[in-house]
Amino acid sequence: MQPFTKEVITIIKGIPEGQVMSYGQIAKAAGNPRAARQVARILHSMSRKENLPWHRVVNAKGEIVVGGEEAIFTQRSTLEEEGVQVQDGKVSLSRYRYNFDESE
Repeated sequence: MQPFTKEVITIIKGIPEGQVMSYGQIAKAAGNPRAARQVARILHSMSRKENLPWHRVVNAKGEIVVGGEEAIFTQRSTLEEEGVQVQDGKVSLSRYRYNFDESE
């Protein structure tokens, strides 16, 4: 496994319940700010195997962007169970963003 992939997995596993991070934010924290799409691929391919809390990852606007209605419903429901308010498919990043850099 590549070091970037390992770091992305570690960061995603570290997102606390009730908070979210964006793909770009994770990429930057993992050392490659231009790799948001790679984070999405890692999340897609490794979520099950690594037991990642995939539902805590949103886009830069706070939007739920997973494919398919069932996945959108699951992500929204799971976030709401954790206390995250989702309105019109969007999460308030100013309220729920996890600042990984500040937590170290």
